[in-house]
Amino acid sequence: MSRAFVFLNCDIGAGPEIINEMKTIAGVSDAVQVSGIYDIVAKVTEESKENIVMLVKKIRRIDNVRSSLTMIVAEDSKSLAGAV
Repeated sequence: MSRAFVFLNCDIGAGPEIINEMKTIAGVSDAVQVSGIYDIVAKVTEESKENIVMLVKKIRRIDNVRSSLTMIVAEDSKSLAGAV
């Protein structure tokens, strides 16, 4: 399983509508409105990194999404527990 966090810049006031649409997309496990440089942060999960790319492309096609930043999880904290 691959996981990523997607940070979105949106048109003013469009956050709730975008979040509602994102929650209907398979692979989006959570999406919340935040304050700061980004308007929405979403957690996504897919079978592969390639599928993450396809999912982010689908998210970017939502009306009123201006830009995005995607951070793919490099290592799961569970796998780091044994290394410490």
